[in-house]
Amino acid sequence: MILVTGAAGFIGSNLVAALNERGRDDLVLCDWLGEDGRWQNLAKCCFRHILTPPQLFDWLGTPEAAGIDTVLHMGAISETTASDGDLVMERNYHFTKQLWTWCGATGATFVYASSAATYGDGAAGFSDALDLTGLKRLRPLNLYGWSKHVFDLFAVGAQARSLNSEASPTWIPPRWYGLKFFNVFGPNEYHKGAMRSVVCKMAPDILAGRAVSLFRSHKAGYADGGQLRDFIGVEDVCAVVLHFSREPAPSGLYNVGTGQACTFADFISAAFRAAGHAPQIDYVPMPEDLRGRYQYFTQAETERLRASGYNQPFTPIEDSVGRYVRNYLAAADPYR
Repeated sequence: MILVTGAAGFIGSNLVAALNERGRDDLVLCDWLGEDGRWQNLAKCCFRHILTPPQLFDWLGTPEAAGIDTVLHMGAISETTASDGDLVMERNYHFTKQLWTWCGATGATFVYASSAATYGDGAAGFSDALDLTGLKRLRPLNLYGWSKHVFDLFAVGAQARSLNSEASPTWIPPRWYGLKFFNVFGPNEYHKGAMRSVVCKMAPDILAGRAVSLFRSHKAGYADGGQLRDFIGVEDVCAVVLHFSREPAPSGLYNVGTGQACTFADFISAAFRAAGHAPQIDYVPMPEDLRGRYQYFTQAETERLRASGYNQPFTPIEDSVGRYVRNYLAAADPYR
């Protein structure tokens, strides 16, 4: 069996759908369903059990849980504006550490969601091949990114201590992978509010052919709308996650991005074309409080991912955005 946490969320629900498409319904799901309608992300899915996070570790102590051989841990507080440090660390660090320890004790493979937010403003680059000393130089810009970074440090540190055979062993999963997701977009992100992708937030205007607004550039060398992100469709993300769930790649941190940055203007223009309209973009000033902490460029280094044996091509942005707009955002039923 496979345990998927954050299963009703954006990436988690797409993983459940992808596993169903591959003939797997021996799934145990864990998430809060809440009152934001995220249950609809799972309405088409098949699974064996669904648990809330407080129920999970009691269930993991039952004989049935011995059938779990893989944990896909996507659950987290992912809002970059989150400010409750204690709650974020409880959900994003301590809960993750409990699952890590359980996988170490049972021998289950552990795949968890890290984030490109761990790289901060990008001044230290976007390398997923950093050792512990290199990781310590990263400076995330928000609480969410820091919480993910702290667990990455724990995992890499535990691995280093194990290799050095120190006297105090740490339970370490036999295979573990921290996946640093870049800018993911696609179906089932509708409950995320301000954290939705820009295409999702602007979809009503794009579909109607109305003008949308992007931030002006306030940095030399970047045109208005020329700010760059490594956008990646959620279907490609799921393919990478499932690769690590079944292939014996070396444990460690891996970037999950296309390795090819795209401007916001091109990203939005692709959505307009998919909707059958000419792009109409207005540029507005960026809020003053955002200018000093705004990322103008992200791009995943993918050499380590490719060396792990993942050889699938990433979907071109024009195609990935087009499929999202036509098959989901413009559809009567937008859920995967």
